[in-house]
Amino acid sequence: MTEYRKDPDRIAALSPEEYRVTQKNGTERPGTGKYLNNKEPGIYVDIVSGEPLFASSDKYESGCGWPSFTKPIESAHVAEKHDFTMGMIRTEVRSRDGDSHLGHVFPDGPSDRGGLRYCINSASLRFIHRDDMEAQGYGAYLDQVEDVT
Repeated sequence: MTEYRKDPDRIAALSPEEYRVTQKNGTERPGTGKYLNNKEPGIYVDIVSGEPLFASSDKYESGCGWPSFTKPIESAHVAEKHDFTMGMIRTEVRSRDGDSHLGHVFPDGPSDRGGLRYCINSASLRFIHRDDMEAQGYGAYLDQVEDVT
C-alpha cells in the first residue's frame, strides 16, 4: 500500500496560487482553472501528497466554473469538514493525508450519479493521463478510468 503524506518539498515547489489554495484554504477564480475543460482520461491527485482523489470518468460539466466530480476515487482519501466561512454553511473537502484544501461538496450534483457535486480547485490537483498511470504507480485505478478509444 502506498503511503501518502504532506511533502514539504512539494509544498516549497508550489506556485503562489497553488500554495494559497491548498495551504491557506483559498479558492481560484471561477473559469480560470487549468483542469476545468480537461476531457482527457486519467486521474486527479493531490498536488502535495499524490493521493488519488478523482477519476475523469466521474468528472462532469456543472457550469459552476470549477472542475466538478460526482465522487472521489476512494472516500478514504478525502476528508470532509464543516466550513462556516463566507457567511454560509458548507462542507469543505480536503485530502486526508496531504491535508490540502481541495474545494467543497454540494448536494446539487446529477441525481442519477449520487446527487453530489465535488467542486474542486484545479490548483489543488495534478492530472495523470491514463497512459501514464501505471508508470506513476496508479495502475490500481485504471479500472476507474474510461478506456481510450
